[in-house]
Amino acid sequence: MKRIIAATVLTLGLGLPATAQEVTLRLHQFLPENSFVPAQILTPWIAAVQEASDGRIAIEHYPSMQLGGKPGDLVDQAVDGVVDIIWTLPGYTPGRFPRTEVFELPFMVADAEAGSAAFWDLAQAEMVDTDFADLHLLGTWMHGPGVIHSNKAIHSPSDIAGLKLRGPSRVTTKALEALGATAVGMPVPAVPEALSKGTIDGALLPWEVSASLKVGELVHNHTEFAGPSIYTATFILAMNKDAYAALPDDLKAAIDSVSGRDFSAHAGKVQQAEDIPSRAFAAGLGNAIVTIPEAETAVWAEATAPVVADWVAEMGAQGIDGQALLDAARAGIAAQAQ
Repeated sequence: MKRIIAATVLTLGLGLPATAQEVTLRLHQFLPENSFVPAQILTPWIAAVQEASDGRIAIEHYPSMQLGGKPGDLVDQAVDGVVDIIWTLPGYTPGRFPRTEVFELPFMVADAEAGSAAFWDLAQAEMVDTDFADLHLLGTWMHGPGVIHSNKAIHSPSDIAGLKLRGPSRVTTKALEALGATAVGMPVPAVPEALSKGTIDGALLPWEVSASLKVGELVHNHTEFAGPSIYTATFILAMNKDAYAALPDDLKAAIDSVSGRDFSAHAGKVQQAEDIPSRAFAAGLGNAIVTIPEAETAVWAEATAPVVADWVAEMGAQGIDGQALLDAARAGIAAQAQ
């Protein structure tokens, strides 16, 4: 039987109406509380839930894996009811959420707001009863365009050959391997130590998180793309299904009113906006920033095209129409970007 530890409904006195109920939920995630996403997206969402519920829902925020485990354990913690809400990357549990990988394929996304809205729409159409059957989705979004941060300048795909580069997800590591790199999978918090020790030569990260990780002080070259980027990583804010189902209808409505599609698109927009000051920080350090013109992206896309083809074939082997997902994701992104 699934354990629901944190979603505790306390009735204030016998015979009182449902409006007297108070609910405390625990949110667990892997970054420090003052990091950008927790501070600028999760904390405001928590406040919005409290306001929408007239103070009847309290959400306790546990950052930096304070309740135990590793980032890859967060999904099971939510499914099993060890915690009520998680924020995490589907990519931290490779193969568990195969359909989400369509948005992490190389050169798919240039704008996080459009991509995040498309992610929510496709999740509602294709993933709620499949990939996310064991969770209740509250938000789905992605960060801004991915950047290659490295200890050498990278101007073309051939410059990547032989480098050890951190990749955030299964398909991203495949893209790096297609370019001749040695791909090393690791969560974001492990990147600074790996760079400082020379365990890796660089990392794929959005600009947004690079400043807080001091990446620009550890490596001094950054390669970005003017159009769709080499990768984006997806995020989910998700709730234990039993905890959500146990809520009174009006409290479900309170959570729903500040979650969903609009919240997801806003989260993507806010996260990409933080790319600007983080990029400026790297430039201020005197680091070299290479911008690949959109016209030259075709060379990179051609080099990683086998990754996309292999992914479609892998999905087919699982009984999933990967080409249909790919077409739907591209159409959704294009429609949102108009």
